[in-house]
Amino acid sequence: MEYLGNKLKNARELKKESYEDVSLKINVAVRYLKAMEEDDFSVFPGEVYAIGFLKSYGAYLGVNSDELISLYRAMKLQEQPTPVDQLLYKRRAFPVKIVIQILAAVTIIAAIAGGVYFALHLPKRTPAEPKIRATKEYIMNENPEERRLFLGDTFVVRYNETNYQFMLMNIGESLTIESPISDIHLDLGQEAMVDMDDDGFNELKIIATDFVKNHPDTGARLHFDLDVSSPRATVLEAAGTTTGAANSQTVPAIVIVSSPSPYPFTVQAAFQGFCLFRWEILAEQDRQGRNERYFERNDEFNIQAQNGVRVGASNAATVKIQVISGGRNVPVELGVAGEVVVAEIHWIRDETNRYQLVLSRLE
Repeated sequence: MEYLGNKLKNARELKKESYEDVSLKINVAVRYLKAMEEDDFSVFPGEVYAIGFLKSYGAYLGVNSDELISLYRAMKLQEQPTPVDQLLYKRRAFPVKIVIQILAAVTIIAAIAGGVYFALHLPKRTPAEPKIRATKEYIMNENPEERRLFLGDTFVVRYNETNYQFMLMNIGESLTIESPISDIHLDLGQEAMVDMDDDGFNELKIIATDFVKNHPDTGARLHFDLDVSSPRATVLEAAGTTTGAANSQTVPAIVIVSSPSPYPFTVQAAFQGFCLFRWEILAEQDRQGRNERYFERNDEFNIQAQNGVRVGASNAATVKIQVISGGRNVPVELGVAGEVVVAEIHWIRDETNRYQLVLSRLE
């Protein structure tokens, strides 16, 4: 093993320099240089000074400073006396804590083993067979009508001498109802409009009034409302009149367009003065709700609809209506000055099975 002092001394002599030469160049007193080469570190004021001088001396001589520090620490460790009490045999106290831990572990293992044995030797029970509920069929006797249906139950709606069957297929995040037209998906409180006879008008409304998501065992409460008397489904009478659902009297109707089949149209409103104007899209599930807005002179507003639209004006003379349909632009009159008017522009089917877009005043 090479000693620290010898390593420094050999490096200095290899450079052929005296203590005085080194002292001048690194500003370390000669007595400290000699002490480091003689492995005598008692002359230093403290260990910090010894390590600092070792690093400076080693750096100047080209000796690895980390190696010098390691040799220094190893030497200091060897110089420390071994305590007498460590050389004497010391009898250990009885390890009570370890014994307690071992006993606790044994108790836990025994409890687990007993539980496993007990579980394996329990008499096996034959699981009870789940009760299978018989599906039911309900026939609509009143209008509207509400029923709680469970999976597989059906609700039959009779319309135009034809029975339409609706079956509850699934209760998950939403309801799935199988119908003769297409599957219906409903969230809680949501409603769906159904075109029963594929004539372009929705005659049946279904609302999911109550169900618990992902719990089919509780069933779902459904509200069925058959709208057989809506003006949008009535037959145009002779002499250009239609029978309205809200009023039993005959209300004059203006025929705007006649066609073999209905198609979308636009109601264009141009305002000649201040007017409170209301509108509502009819028979379109995703565009439900009434709207209203105040308009001023020179304002214009367009409404696109598939089946029909209901409009209202606080002063009929202040709004000029034009209906754009089938490439035609047809002006229509709502009423006279100062008159509050509510009217519907909608498709109806006449006795010859042609569709007519008409303007009907709601009295």
